[in-house]
Amino acid sequence: MRPDARRTTLADIARAAGVSVATVSKVVNGRGDVAPQTRTRVQELLHQHDYLAPVFRHTEAVESPTIEVQFRGGLKSYVAETLEGIIDAASESGASVVISKASGASHWARDLVSAGRRAVIAVTSVYTTAHLNELARSGLPLVVLDPLHLPDSRIHSVGATNFAGGLAATRHLLSLGHRRVSYLGGPAMAVCNQARLHGYRAAMEAGGLPVPDAYTRPGEFTYETGLLAAAALLDLDEPPTAVFAGNDEIAVGVVEAARARGLRVPEDLSVVGFDDTSLARTASPPLTTVRQPLREMGGAALRTALRLANGERVDSHHIELATELVVRASTAPPRAASPERG
Repeated sequence: MRPDARRTTLADIARAAGVSVATVSKVVNGRGDVAPQTRTRVQELLHQHDYLAPVFRHTEAVESPTIEVQFRGGLKSYVAETLEGIIDAASESGASVVISKASGASHWARDLVSAGRRAVIAVTSVYTTAHLNELARSGLPLVVLDPLHLPDSRIHSVGATNFAGGLAATRHLLSLGHRRVSYLGGPAMAVCNQARLHGYRAAMEAGGLPVPDAYTRPGEFTYETGLLAAAALLDLDEPPTAVFAGNDEIAVGVVEAARARGLRVPEDLSVVGFDDTSLARTASPPLTTVRQPLREMGGAALRTALRLANGERVDSHHIELATELVVRASTAPPRAASPERG
């Protein structure tokens, strides 16, 4: 919209629809006492005229703002723990949260505005240029948690120090005496996956160790990826003695693939995960992993969304919280490097 363009008003919509301003207001605010045919006609006109409800007034912002939280895929441990952080921060801030699956429907952003949403937080969701354009037209701020792609300059994001986490995980395995270390990751183009892979490669290069092509395999952040990719690794003529997995679900799949071949973790194969979800803590054996502060990331996303919804400036488009290596029972020196038993 041009800066000097006249903004469409409720009166304009009412005139075009042949109804009262009060009726249009009821549709905008989600009231139920409007005939279905009238509601449909008014909504179509709202979409056609790119009508933006004035939901960003400061007086409304201090009451009880509502934030839409969207995620894609199943409600896995990573998503669940992130949502806990969002909900806790919302409770502390007096905000409300509505959780939904990411939608591909047309006019979805404008429908969120009509429903009174103040901002959108995306968890493991991918937004196309069309999505971003619609958000921009609607005026809804977007905060992406752990973005899969390089963030657009129009959105804000919250993540963790993935490179440092990949570096720490690999250095831990090298410090135990492992020299054949593999990385099994998520989608090749995912920003977080690339950073973890680069951290792994940096540690291997610093140790003067080769990385055979077969030792790095992209996939999805799923148990199935760990199961299948680890099976292929263990079939190599010179399989790795340790695997750094791109997340805890992949790591658990690696553990199961080893068990299916009669290998013990960590005696025969060391495994490191990433995230430190409940899955890592309850796995058998409990996983050595890189802790992402998932709840803290969720809280930071919620607070950023509220600031943007209130029209405040945010200093940085991307916030990174520190990762931390958590050593448990899934890593040990390789058998050749272990002290001989007398």
